[in-house]
Amino acid sequence: MSFGDPNNPYGPPQPPQGQPGYPPQQPPQGQPGYGYPQGAPQQPPAYGYPQGQPAQPGYPGYPGYPGGNMMPVEMPGLMKTARVFLFILAGFQLLFGIITGVAVGAVQDVSNGVGSGDDTDMLAGLGFLVAGLMVGLGALSIFLGVKFKNGGSGIRITTIVYASLMILGSIGNIVNGASGSTTFAGLISLAIAGIILASMVNSAASAWFSRPRY
Repeated sequence: MSFGDPNNPYGPPQPPQGQPGYPPQQPPQGQPGYGYPQGAPQQPPAYGYPQGQPAQPGYPGYPGYPGGNMMPVEMPGLMKTARVFLFILAGFQLLFGIITGVAVGAVQDVSNGVGSGDDTDMLAGLGFLVAGLMVGLGALSIFLGVKFKNGGSGIRITTIVYASLMILGSIGNIVNGASGSTTFAGLISLAIAGIILASMVNSAASAWFSRPRY
C-alpha cells in the first residue's frame, strides 16, 4: 500500500492518523472552535448604582452614585417623637390662646358694664395680644409638624430657631416662676423643646431634609 512518493515535488504525502512521528493537529488552547456559541457577555452594572455597598441598618436608601451616602426613605424615630410633641404642644397653645381671649373679653365686658372699661383697656389689649400670640404659635407648631414629612432645610432651620426660643422662654418661666404650677409648666415646656431641638441638630435630620424628592 503506497502513500505517495516522498520525493514528489508537488507535495508531501499525507500520513494516516495515529502513525508514529506525526502527532494529531489540535486547535490552540484557550481559543474556542469556530461556530461554537460563546458565553453570554456579562451585563455592565447599571449607571449610578453603587456596587457592593450594603444598605445601612435602619436606613434603606435611594441608590446614589458610587461612594455616595445612602439617603433615608423613612423619617428617623427621634423626629417622629418631636413631630408628635409639636402637635401636642399646638393643641395646648391653641386651647390656652382661645381660653385667654374669651376670659379677657368677658372681663372687659364686665368692666364696661360698671363704667370702668376705659381703665382696663390697656390690660385687655395686652391679654388679647397674648391670646393671639398663643394661637399663632399653635398654628406654627402644626405647620412645622406637617412639613416634617416633605419639607426642606428651611423647615429644619425654622424648627431649630423655634425650639431654641422655647427653651429660653421655659428657662425664664422656671427662674421667675412665683408659683409651683408656673415652674412645673416651665419644666414640661423645657423638656419638649429640648427633644424637638435634639431631633433637628443630628446627622439623621440633616440627611432627611436634604434627601432627593421625586
